[in-house]
Amino acid sequence: MRMTGNFLAASAVTLKVGVVFWVLVAWRTPGGEPWDAPAFWTVVYPIALGIAAVLGACFPQRAWLWGLLLIALQVPVVAVTSGVGPLLLAGLAYALVLALPAMAIAAAAGALRRRLHGRS
Repeated sequence: MRMTGNFLAASAVTLKVGVVFWVLVAWRTPGGEPWDAPAFWTVVYPIALGIAAVLGACFPQRAWLWGLLLIALQVPVVAVTSGVGPLLLAGLAYALVLALPAMAIAAAAGALRRRLHGRS
């Protein structure tokens, strides 16, 4: 994978947006683990999927990667806010499963953007 300016910019934006989002969620969640938030499935995860769609549309090349990165950023945020525990590896596996819909949504948004702008 060749590192281009656009790829680096997309990575930096995704990292910043993802860390800020998950830190805010962890801050509002007892215990600091986003997936333990009472409103995770009804509010937090849908917002994360929306952010993945926006990132995919903004950076349509390798758009699936922005969905993966966004959701996977939960794990380091949890490690920093709650500490590293014996279930961190399970949390990583859980985050990777949760990343699949985000990857699909980001890829679809990127494909739609490329199609609307006449690029394949």
